[in-house]
Amino acid sequence: LALSLPAVSGVTYWGLTPNLKGAQRAAAAGLRALAVFTAASETFSVKNTNTSIAASLAGLRDVAGFAQREKMKLRAYVSTCFVCPYEGRIHPARVADVALVLLEMGVSEISIGDTIGSATPSQVEEVFGLLLKHAPASSWAGHFHDTHGGALANVKAALDLGVSIFDASAGGLGGCPFAPGAAGNLATE
Repeated sequence: LALSLPAVSGVTYWGLTPNLKGAQRAAAAGLRALAVFTAASETFSVKNTNTSIAASLAGLRDVAGFAQREKMKLRAYVSTCFVCPYEGRIHPARVADVALVLLEMGVSEISIGDTIGSATPSQVEEVFGLLLKHAPASSWAGHFHDTHGGALANVKAALDLGVSIFDASAGGLGGCPFAPGAAGNLATE
């Protein structure tokens, strides 16, 4: 398996991988950047990946070590950072607990996810305000779904705090089968 995407100046192709085997396959295909994922909600973690947050982070530690040895970029996504479809509101300290473990592993950028699109700007300010006490704005990204039409307001709230990296998708596509009722990601346009 070899990467058949064209090399484009300024473009980084990321391989989304759940484990070490996926990371090794991505490297063998020629990718130089990996993205991993976990959650801030225990129930969502189990439903999405069939593993606890702690077990998920243990597996990601192996991926992080591999990425460091191979000199690959490493980005992480943390789902359900504001509201979980199973547990309700997530306390910002739970998000910080997960994010700090990822930072300690050497993850260079962490995308904080509003998986079901229910966050409010005040929640965004609270979560990113706490995270910014631990790492600069360049370490953080936002991943907002637009279920209730608030994704752009949430981007603005994060921008006002200095966060300038955001995920988006063509036409607002995306979502997760374990996030009932959630709309797609914020549309790039």
